[in-house]
Amino acid sequence: MSPVEARVFVNERGVTVPAGATALDAVMALFPDDAAGIAAGTLRLTDSRGLPVPADMVVVGGAIFRVVAARERLEEAAS
Repeated sequence: MSPVEARVFVNERGVTVPAGATALDAVMALFPDDAAGIAAGTLRLTDSRGLPVPADMVVVGGAIFRVVAARERLEEAAS
């Protein structure tokens, strides 16, 4: 039997999302403004090690995500 929910962490806050939810869905559940920033490209997601994570990645229980500034996009806009 497949799980119906997954417990994940975004910026050290736990959230339970439906099975099949994406990393962006998890961010949206806790931080809607950050989710909008990720969609706009001004913010991005990393895993617990700081490695980039695609926003459309399907989450697994226990996953840890962090929302960080997308510096390369900000630097391009300033040029």
